[in-house]
Amino acid sequence: MEKFTWRAKIRQGMKEEYLRRHDEIWPEMVEALKAAGICNYTIWLDGDELFGYYECEKGVEYALKFQAENPVVRRWEESMKPLTERTPREPKKVFEFD
Repeated sequence: MEKFTWRAKIRQGMKEEYLRRHDEIWPEMVEALKAAGICNYTIWLDGDELFGYYECEKGVEYALKFQAENPVVRRWEESMKPLTERTPREPKKVFEFD
C-alpha cells in the first residue's frame, strides 16, 4: 500500500476554527476520502504546524487524482484556504518499519 504525507501551517488565530472543522468533518468528505481509497488518515498538530499522513489502497496517483476531481473535496479544500497554507516542501522518508 502506498503512503502519502503533506505539511501545512495554520494561519495565525485560526487554530480553534481548524480544530472545530475537523471535529465536525462533513460526512460526505469522509465518504469521498474512502472512495479515493484513503485509509489510516491522521493529521498531527505541533504548534501551528500540521503534518498529515494517509495510506492509499488504490495508489497515491489515484487518490490525488480522485481528490482533485471530486467536488466535495474541492469544496472542503476551498473552505480551508483561509485557515491554512501548504508548506512547499514535502517530508522525506528516512526510516520505515512494518
